[in-house]
Amino acid sequence: MSRRPTPPDRADAHDNAHDDAHDSAHHGAHDALGVAIDDGSAARPSKSELKRRSQAVQALGLELAGLAADKLAVIEMPETLRAAIDEYRRTKSHEGRRRQLQYVGKLMRDADHAALRQALAAATEGSAHETLALHAAERWRAELIAEDAALARWLGAHPGCDAQHLRSLVRAARRDAAGPAAQARQPRSHRELFRYIKPRVDGT
Repeated sequence: MSRRPTPPDRADAHDNAHDDAHDSAHHGAHDALGVAIDDGSAARPSKSELKRRSQAVQALGLELAGLAADKLAVIEMPETLRAAIDEYRRTKSHEGRRRQLQYVGKLMRDADHAALRQALAAATEGSAHETLALHAAERWRAELIAEDAALARWLGAHPGCDAQHLRSLVRAARRDAAGPAAQARQPRSHRELFRYIKPRVDGT
């Protein structure tokens, strides 16, 4: 005579249910066939990650706001974002600027961050190149006024320039450098010499 299987007692049933719940908590939800259900929680960013993203776009907005007006004007961006950056630049109070920068960061969430960073890099590199050119022109002007050997170096580095005109500019600058007018403000001859030099050092 066969014996009927003994059903599990209530304690065993409770333990099994607890284990199933434990597994579900650790391995995610499953459908009726045991297939894991993707509820999107794994891809959801944490609060700290969201904060870092917010700070990054605000920092990008702050760099854009720091550009010269002509450089900012040529960068493509949504008009609402441009208006918000312009408003930030006009705002004077600390609290007002803080709030406006938050608004700029909010608008930038929908902007093309990669394109904006690329445009910002191009504008910044252009500014750096312009600064180097200015310093080079100032250095050349000082050397040309100070010594004859600088004129030979310049002509060797820029053989296509008008040597006669340059000599005339240098003579006038040297004459004014020795006069009393040079003590009050920069003589006109020095400015003219600089304007002649500057375009020729932009590419060097």
